[in-house]
Amino acid sequence: MLHPIDFFDLTEFTHCEIFSGADEVWTPLNLLEEYLTDWLDTHSAVLDDVIVADTARIHGQASIGAGTVIEDGVCIYGPAVVGRNCEIKQGAYIRGNCLMGDRCILGHACELKNSIMLNDARAPHFAYIGDSILGNNVNLGAGTKLSNLALSSEKESQTGKRPTIKLQINGVEVDTGLAKLGAIIGDNAQTGCNSVTNPGTLIGKNTLVYANTSVAKGLVPGNSIVKLRQVTEVIPRS
Repeated sequence: MLHPIDFFDLTEFTHCEIFSGADEVWTPLNLLEEYLTDWLDTHSAVLDDVIVADTARIHGQASIGAGTVIEDGVCIYGPAVVGRNCEIKQGAYIRGNCLMGDRCILGHACELKNSIMLNDARAPHFAYIGDSILGNNVNLGAGTKLSNLALSSEKESQTGKRPTIKLQINGVEVDTGLAKLGAIIGDNAQTGCNSVTNPGTLIGKNTLVYANTSVAKGLVPGNSIVKLRQVTEVIPRS
């Protein structure tokens, strides 16, 4: 139920190795920095057939796949790996420990931090993606925010650590072991404009989240529709 294969088809993902041996779908987020550093030590940084705008900035170790376009004002902090034929649009921000598959889109004013995007995942406009994993062909509607830190998450005075995010799955408490966890979104799922997922949201394959919906943490089964029940009233204008 919480295994990576319950959420993703990894057969065509170049970096499927990061999921190997993971019992819980969020485990790869803990492994990202080490995996990316090791991978970047043995692969080319930027290929010749990549279009990088003069005003884009790349800091630290980063690898950009063939056919990828990086537009004006993009800022990338490594370690980061961007796959082939991706689009990183104007003003996007990749903020370290990020792994993108092939044909992904990170759109205008989007921020990606400590996250994985599988092949064909898209966040075309104004999205925040923190400590999250987007499956194959996931699409985030404009303004989608994947919140990764609970409001009540304060550091302990003695240890300086935050409490870990715990989920209720079928009446059983599951400790993720992560202080920060955004959303895990399965293959072919979609979110509507201005939707928000709360820290520790797991969304199954082929699920639709309607616009303006705030999704509670925990598991949303695959092939579901998450709706916001809202009453509107239209009255004559005086």
